[in-house]
Amino acid sequence: MLVMTAKVDKKKIAIILAAVVAVVAGLIWLLGGDDTVPTSTDTSVVNNDDRVNFLASFGWQVTTSPVESSQVRIPAESTEIFERYNALQKAQGYDLSEYAGQTVMRYVYQVNNYPGATEPVYATLLISRNQVIGGDITDTSAKGAIRGFKMPQSSS
Repeated sequence: MLVMTAKVDKKKIAIILAAVVAVVAGLIWLLGGDDTVPTSTDTSVVNNDDRVNFLASFGWQVTTSPVESSQVRIPAESTEIFERYNALQKAQGYDLSEYAGQTVMRYVYQVNNYPGATEPVYATLLISRNQVIGGDITDTSAKGAIRGFKMPQSSS
C-alpha cells in the first residue's frame, strides 16, 4: 500500500483562494457587467397582462399573446450548459439552482422592437408560483445571442 502526504501551507491556500475569487468576480463583471441587471423589482406575474407589462418595464414591445407556453423542468443535476445559462440568470438577480428538479412555466413572446433585428427575437419568461424566476431575450440571427432582460444600447 502506498501512502502519500503533503504539507499544506494555509497562507498559500488562502492567497490562491482569494485569487480565484477575484478572477471569477472579474469575469462576472466583464461578461455580465451591469448590462443584465434587472430594472424591474416587481417580479409578481399573475396573468398574461402582468407578463407583458414585466417585459415592457425593460422597454420591450412584445406580441400580446405568447407564441409558446409550456411546462419545463429545471434540471435536478447541474450540467455545463445549465451553469452557463444560470450564470446569465444570476447576473440578473435570479438563481435557477434554487428550483432544481422543479417544474415551472415557460412563456415565450416575440419581441417587436429589438434594435437592428433582422431575424425574430424572443423573450422567454420562467415563472414559478406567479413569480418571475428567470428568463432571457434571444436574438435568432446568425450573429445573435442570448442576453438578459435589459434592453441593449442602439447601435445607430
